[in-house]
Amino acid sequence: MRQGIIYAIVAYLAWGLLPLYWKLFQAMGAWEILAHRIVWSIIFVAIIIQVTKRWRSMWGAVTGFKMFGALAICSLLISANWLIFIWAVNNNHVMQTSLGYYMNPLITVLLGVLFLKEKMHAGQWLALILAAFGVLFITFHYGEIPWVSLSLALTFAFYSLAKKLVRLEAMVGLAWETLFVAPIAFGYLLMLQVNGTETMTSLAWWQLLLLTLAGVATAMPLYWFAQAATRLPLSVVGFIQYLAPTISLLSAVFLFGEPFTQTHFISFGFIWSALIVFTVSSVRIKRKASPINPEVAIKKQA
Repeated sequence: MRQGIIYAIVAYLAWGLLPLYWKLFQAMGAWEILAHRIVWSIIFVAIIIQVTKRWRSMWGAVTGFKMFGALAICSLLISANWLIFIWAVNNNHVMQTSLGYYMNPLITVLLGVLFLKEKMHAGQWLALILAAFGVLFITFHYGEIPWVSLSLALTFAFYSLAKKLVRLEAMVGLAWETLFVAPIAFGYLLMLQVNGTETMTSLAWWQLLLLTLAGVATAMPLYWFAQAATRLPLSVVGFIQYLAPTISLLSAVFLFGEPFTQTHFISFGFIWSALIVFTVSSVRIKRKASPINPEVAIKKQA
């Protein structure tokens, strides 16, 4: 449990700082950045697999079509999440990414109820209703659905669910996820090269160096998250995720200069209230479910 919490905190701290990283490549298109991210990720993961001599366990891990399909779904979901996130960051929608990842823990818990038969109590349902009001408020005020926020929340929530169901060793699962989309990424970069439309050549040398580290920046948080997901209940993983959107929100306002209007304050207020209600409710439920302290039990028996 303790190791799982540490893994989750480190993973979400890294994800919270990722907007600062992707902003360095703002001159590139989102699809090109995504392709580089996938390519450098598969290279980094392959190195890890080679060093740890896990190729045999990797190829033998997929035992049937059902698991193969689940891994393919994981790959598509996380790739879609990466693309939306990169596009949003480099088009000055970091605040929307923050809103999406604030909503994600609540959607994650709801999926746990629907698919994993986890139980939700009155306080947790109230939290979901408050979060829904927050989304509806900003939707009606601006006249458009916050699709970036909802897409990020849904893709990562379903990815979390799929990871929970696959139950592969963390690095092996990550290797398969990147392997599924690597041929598409390689092909896309080759097409850009042939057509002379790649923008990577416009980057400074230090940007190119940092771009090659996209695999590390991608794989390590996913690895830490996978380690946390196998050790913690889905609800606990969702709770710790508050770190990432908080860092992103502060970055959006104080570093990137995105406006934080009254509408944002009210909408985020509903979401924050939902998270407070959800947290308090979850803590109370955990205390009621926790076993009696052995010393207290001995005194009662005496």
